[in-house]
This record gives sequence, structure tokens and C-alpha cells, in this order.
Amino acid sequence: MAAQSPKSHIPKRPPLHLEDIQHPTKVSHGDTALALFADGIELESVEPTELKRLVRKIDWNILPFLSICYAFYYIDKTTLSYAAIFGIKEDLGLSGEQYSWLSSVFYFGFLVWALPTNLLLQRFPVGKYLGINIFLWGFFLMLQATAKNFTQLTVLRVISGAAEACSDPGFMLVTSMWYTRRQQPIRIGLWYTANGAGIALGGLLGYGIGQIRGSLSSWKYEFLIIGALCAVWGIFIVMFLPDSPVTARTFSPRERKLTVERLRDNQTGVENKTLKPAQVLEALLDWKVWVFLLLGLSGNIPNGGISNFGTLIIQGFGFSTLVTALMQIPYGVFISTMILISVYVNDRLPPNNRCFVAIMFLIPNVAGAFGLCFLPEASRVGRLICYYLTGSYNASFVLILSILTANIAGHTKKVITNAMIFLGVCAGNIAGPFFYRSDQAPRYTLGIWSMIVSNFIEIALIILLRVVLAWENRRRDALQSGDRPDLGRDQTAFSNLTDKQNLNFRYVY
Repeated sequence: MAAQSPKSHIPKRPPLHLEDIQHPTKVSHGDTALALFADGIELESVEPTELKRLVRKIDWNILPFLSICYAFYYIDKTTLSYAAIFGIKEDLGLSGEQYSWLSSVFYFGFLVWALPTNLLLQRFPVGKYLGINIFLWGFFLMLQATAKNFTQLTVLRVISGAAEACSDPGFMLVTSMWYTRRQQPIRIGLWYTANGAGIALGGLLGYGIGQIRGSLSSWKYEFLIIGALCAVWGIFIVMFLPDSPVTARTFSPRERKLTVERLRDNQTGVENKTLKPAQVLEALLDWKVWVFLLLGLSGNIPNGGISNFGTLIIQGFGFSTLVTALMQIPYGVFISTMILISVYVNDRLPPNNRCFVAIMFLIPNVAGAFGLCFLPEASRVGRLICYYLTGSYNASFVLILSILTANIAGHTKKVITNAMIFLGVCAGNIAGPFFYRSDQAPRYTLGIWSMIVSNFIEIALIILLRVVLAWENRRRDALQSGDRPDLGRDQTAFSNLTDKQNLNFRYVY
């Protein structure tokens, strides 16, 4: 028998008094995880090797689906950027302002549907709902190849934005349902790394599609091929992505219990299908939620510009159309590398250094933006390196997402908060392209300065978040000081209490 770790024996936990576990399918107050413990069977001692096998199994059942999906998600968002260098502006007679609107209008659909889709994520099985929406991404992307003018393309991009509104919030929800707070940054980093892979793969696909000499324009093949790949992957998600640790068919009853038991210390629960108006109100009145919204805004004004004008910036360095597509590959590799380094560094540091690491990975972005502002046109290699450096903000945003998933409890409050940060993301991506004025091409001075200002605002918000969360932890420690500092942690773990209601909850920063 292998030696057991200090936590390898999992004692029997008392049922939560808030929930009628005699009717586990009627979960309304507490967490759906309580249904797993309704049989009263105690989990016996657990070998460390069993826990490691379980985590590996969870990784293989969750991360490949989210990662590939996220790669398609980013490729989908940048198809318009590649279509721009393959002649869509000339074929549809698009002006510079109309192209900017097409870059932004995608996020109007995302913005309008962000809150409803998060509420639907709570109501319906998460895996099935994600898969259906991913299929719709691809379907509407393919339809964009049929657009004959600006108006038709605008309508299709609005609908596509609405279909994609569930993506990031859904991935965050899945991550919080399956992983401990300590494990979440690395897992978010792993599926978000596919963002960079999507840029690199998008460059390869763009180059390959640009070689097609068929009866259609190259930009139409871009929409058709990538849209078809997205739609097929949506079908795979529906069929194979588990909806929840409570119902995962490929896990044994013991594995499901053990998966949920690992999350007890999170104090955030797994899932609750009942919308709670009180938690909606608390989310809207919680300062943290509005800081996350502002972080989404400030972090994505740069993204909105770079993701849609990046190919045009590179083309302005003097590269040909096809070489411009290929030059996005190192950018994607750099983004993926920075994300992996950031989550690795964060995991190796003592707890509560996430805010510092997030700021650290914004610094290359600021440096790159200043370089794009001030380096002369003749310094083509230097300006290209500075452009690549702007990808580091993705690593910072990964850590911000992990701070959100770790610090919001109560399932309804979680979905509302997820919606709020991505309302900010949408607003930033809508606003970002309008700072890139066609009369300033290829330097786009106003656009680059919008990136610099946004980064400094983001740094200030991260510092504010860290200071106030640390203060709140000290306040709670003082309230619980004495002989019962951890009173009731088992009872509150799956009670679907919010982070404000649960004094056993401690913030991560």
C-alpha cells in the first residue's frame, strides 16, 4: 500500500442542512453536487496515485475540447482580418470606415446576447449548450461567404457574435466546475494558449487558402473552410464534452464523488440550475464585478484593434500579402509561450501573487506599443518585434480570468459576473478598431496610443483589486479569530452561498 498524503483520507461529510438530499434531483437551494452524497456512502481513504490518475482523466476529458474550440474561436474572429488582405474590401466595395464597423459589429451581437446566454448556460447542460453554439458559429461563418454587400455581411456578423457569446464564460464555468482554485490558472492558461495556436494556425490556413485558385474569391474560401471546421467541432463537443462532474458518463460513481470532494475547499460549489434573483442583485452591487467589467474593457481595447488591424500593420512593414499571413505565425507562438510562462511562474510562486504576475506580463505589451509609436519606418525588424511584444497582454488576461473564477461564489452570481466581464470585453473590442483610422495607416498612431493608455488603466485596476481583496481577507480573519476559525466549512462548501454570504470564503489575489 502506497503511503498516503495528509489529505488522502476523506472523512464522511455531514449533509447540508439547506438541501433536501432525499430528493437530489430537486436541487434548488444548494449545489447539484449534493445529489452525489444522497446515498450516504462514505468515501474511503484515497491513494495519492488515485488522485493523480483522476486529475489526468479530467484533463483528457476537458482540456482538448476547450483548447481546440478556443483555437477555432480565435481563428473565427480573425477571418475578417485575413479576408481584408484577400480582397473582400475590393469585392464588396467596403470603405475604411465600413471595415472598422464590420470589425466592431461582431461584438454588438456578442454584447446583446452576453447576459441571456450566461443565464441559459446555467439553465441547460453546459456541454450540450456550448456544442450547439459552436456549431452555429461555423454555420453563420460559412454564410458570410454568400454576402453580396456591407449590409448582408453586417447582419451575419452580428448573428455570429451572438453565437460566440457563450464561449469564454462557458469555458470559465467548466473550469470552475472541474478544478480546484489552485489548478484553475494553469488550466485556463492551457485552453487559452490555443488563442496563440489559433493565430498561428490561422496564419497557416490563411496562407494555404490564399493558394487556392478556384471559381470563388480567396476570402470566400476562408469563410467556407474555417466555418465548416468549426461546425464539425461543435458536433464533437455535443457528443463528448461532459456537462458536469455530477453527471459525467465516462466517470465511475466513485470518480464523480472524488472529483466533487476535491472542490470542497474552493467554497464555490459546482453548479446550481436555479436562478436566484438575490444573487443577481448582489452581483450588480458588488464592486468586484464592476472592476472585472472595467478589466475586460481596458484589456480588450488593444485586442479589438490588433486582432482586426494586425495583418494591415504587418503589411505596412512592406511584406507581400501571403508573407503577411505567414508572419502571424510567430505572433501566435509568442502569445502561447507567454501564457504558458505566466501560469508556470504563478504556480511556482507563493499563494496570492496572481495580480503581480498579471502586471508583470503587461510590461512587454507596453514596451512594444511604445516601440510601434516611436521607432522609425526604416526600422522594419524592430517594429515587427514590437508588434509581436503586444501579444503579452493575453497572458495577463488569463490570470485575470483565473482571479475571477477563484473569487466569485454562488452559481447565479458566477454566471452574472462572467457576463459582466465579457460585456466589458465586447465594449473594448467594439471601441478598439475605431482608434485605427485609415488616414493614419500603416502606423495607426491613435490606435497604438489607445493600447498604451488602456494598459496603464488595467494596471491601476489590478493594483486596486489586490489591495482591497487582501484587506477583506484580513477583516474576515479578524471576525473569525479565536477558537473556531474554520467553523462550518463543510456545511458551506456546497450551500450555493455567495462569497459575501460565506465568511469561510477567502479571496485569492
